[in-house]
Amino acid sequence: MSAAAVPGASTRSIDFSAFRGPTLARELIERIHTLAGDRRINLMEVCGTHTVSIGRYGFRSIMPAGLRLLSGPGCPVCVTANSDIDHAIALARLENATITTFGDMMRVPGSSTTLARMKAEGRDIRIVYSPLDALDIAEGLPDREVIFMGVGFETTTPAIAACILEAAERDLKNFSVYCAHKTTGPALRAIANDPETAIDGFILPGHVSTITGVPPYRFLVDEFHTPGVVTGFEPVDILEGVAELVRMIVTDEPGIENAYRRGVSRDGNAVARALVDQVFEPCDTTWRGLGEIPGSGLRVRDEFAHFNAVRRFDVEVEPTVEPRGCRCGDVLRGRITPNDCPLFGKTCTPEHAVGPCMVSSEGSCAAYHRFHER
Repeated sequence: MSAAAVPGASTRSIDFSAFRGPTLARELIERIHTLAGDRRINLMEVCGTHTVSIGRYGFRSIMPAGLRLLSGPGCPVCVTANSDIDHAIALARLENATITTFGDMMRVPGSSTTLARMKAEGRDIRIVYSPLDALDIAEGLPDREVIFMGVGFETTTPAIAACILEAAERDLKNFSVYCAHKTTGPALRAIANDPETAIDGFILPGHVSTITGVPPYRFLVDEFHTPGVVTGFEPVDILEGVAELVRMIVTDEPGIENAYRRGVSRDGNAVARALVDQVFEPCDTTWRGLGEIPGSGLRVRDEFAHFNAVRRFDVEVEPTVEPRGCRCGDVLRGRITPNDCPLFGKTCTPEHAVGPCMVSSEGSCAAYHRFHER
């Protein structure tokens, strides 16, 4: 549904209650049931915010018996590999270092500890709400090395690219970024290629698509004959996306549709993409649960090497050890639900998380636990 489809809505003012209306929601639920019948259909919500919304509104419990909504790799904290966490921990051990990071990264377990525990032990590790906050810290602490832990998908990368350009403009010599950014397209290709998952359709990410636009998802249809729908995060948004996916699956007419036109334009944000291309270049990187995916990461270009923490600091990173018994990797691939992990809700809880999917506010396990999807 676009803004134009909502009575009284405009691009300047949107009545969001229209996207939560029970009448339209019921109509869409009935449509999903009618279309799906008793077919077995696997849909994957790629974005962690979708996972949270689906849990909050109880949508898994009202879908047809054969229709499964599977969580995907849409939480950037969750897909950050243990080796990257261990590298951040090694950087935090530098005597003159101040680590800055978004809050969810603090409690993600590395092989032996977390950034939160290191902070408790006296290391200078600070939570920031914007990468620009890290710049200000660096400017205020000229005698310390301030390292920003860069994690995220296409949505957050432009801001960090702008931050590096701003650091160059301010001539900051003591600021750098540990870049663990990832791009969603290659990960979707890896999942679409996975015979153990067998996804019939993708609920595509709304936030990421504001930057990428819609055409980059076309390969799902061209290569895998699999439909996708970009949706927002309100109840009607999600239900409309599910209904359209089921329709395309049932009629065998796969396409890539945009059901979030009030937030996502067809071609996305070209200015933001140009900013990313100026500062970063593609590289191979490792995803938790998906392994190494060629071309799915970003690294700082050579002309900005002074702001690349990996290039600047030669640290000894301890051998990576994956958490025993944790099946976050299979959850992130859509092979299992959190309920299928033997640790879920027992030894792995939000208070005592074993894996990142229980730590992050948008992690699949945390959402299932919070909304009692058991």
